[in-house]
Amino acid sequence: MASQVRKTIEQEYIERHPGSRERYERAVQAFPSGITHDVRYLRPFPLYAERAQGSKKWDVDGHELIDYAMGHGALILGHSHPEIAEAVAEQVRRGTHFGAGHDLEIEWGQRVCNLVPSVERVKFTSSGTEATLMAMRLARAFTGRDKIMKFAGHFHGWQDYAINGEQPPFDGPTPPGVPQAVADTVVVAPVNDLDFVARRLAEGDIAAVILEPSGASYTTIPLPEGFLQRLREITKQHDTLLIFDEVITGFRWAPGGAQERFNVTPDLTTMAKIVAGGLPGGAVGGRADIMALLEFRDEPGWRKVGHPGTFNANPLSAVAGATCLQMVADPRVQRHADEMAAKIRAGFNEVLVRRGVPGFCYGEASVFHVMLGVECTNMTSGDLRMPEGVAPEVLKRGPAPKLSLALHQGMINEGVDLFHGGGLLSAAHSEEDIAKTIEAFDRTIARMADEGLF
Repeated sequence: MASQVRKTIEQEYIERHPGSRERYERAVQAFPSGITHDVRYLRPFPLYAERAQGSKKWDVDGHELIDYAMGHGALILGHSHPEIAEAVAEQVRRGTHFGAGHDLEIEWGQRVCNLVPSVERVKFTSSGTEATLMAMRLARAFTGRDKIMKFAGHFHGWQDYAINGEQPPFDGPTPPGVPQAVADTVVVAPVNDLDFVARRLAEGDIAAVILEPSGASYTTIPLPEGFLQRLREITKQHDTLLIFDEVITGFRWAPGGAQERFNVTPDLTTMAKIVAGGLPGGAVGGRADIMALLEFRDEPGWRKVGHPGTFNANPLSAVAGATCLQMVADPRVQRHADEMAAKIRAGFNEVLVRRGVPGFCYGEASVFHVMLGVECTNMTSGDLRMPEGVAPEVLKRGPAPKLSLALHQGMINEGVDLFHGGGLLSAAHSEEDIAKTIEAFDRTIARMADEGLF
């Protein structure tokens, strides 16, 4: 009798997801490459979900998955939290856009100011990209300087001023569609190079330095210990504003974000994701004298920084955001998510060490990243924050495409949906979820090895 040939990871993925395949074939007729966000691109077709609750979501073929995308980091309380869902449902019946101020926007704004150390006053936007765009404009208006400094690898949305130097090679050409004149107003600092920052700021033409206080792409390229404290000193020395992009770290690293966790206060903070409780929304907050540039004044010669936006602080985002922030003010939310992420990082590393597979899992707070096919010099079978001996460009790119694809497909086959080669935890993830995820990773790594991928 002929021996049975086992399906490959990809063959199993295709067979298990006919509903997702059918939807993708329709989607490519409407959307470029069939997707509505670049990070959801997956060959031969992406997953399509039907509903979600807590730490789980269910795809259109009825499979239950432990979810680590968590609304791209927006859902620290888990999917469809009952209190938020109820508040939003009630508000839909009361109105979704009044074309007027309302109580919810005041409550929402006050909760942001109360939680985030740097925020004396706040303005809402509809996304994180809009928030970083506005923060940069405020910095230029306040200082009278035209240039913004960012760090290689850090992501601040897809707007023209933020995208230079975000992907390797970090010194590559200006991205398509971005005018060179715009790119010339952005100075890209080498990864974690504070000596460069000090030298360049001494020239006196930089309005602000913006960065993710976690390091690039929520710790994909981690920051050395003490980095934020030293950067704060340098920016003050050169009378340059410091902007923390807390779109991901905000309310996740601590109730007051990374600035609370690390005790470093920037001049401006950008927020999105958790700030709006899982609905569209972002915010810029900071020092009152900088935020005052948004005020209407009758003073002769006053030039206001404009800020329209049809859905700024709309009632649905406001009620979701205010409800969420009331709950995430309790540090037990972040503590639980942190603990679950640490267990995943340690568990994945134990699997890789035991199986002798090159790779490592690392991260900080409630996030984790998986690198396969590459070894770090400080590998451990426990938790890992900052892998050593690996180039920043390698960390930013992640695993080789064939490894990344097989890991993603294999984990989905096992009932786990990772996010961009890693994941973000929530208060809804349980010890059981973590144990199942580690077991799924063990089986997936074994299958990848059997297929000769390492």
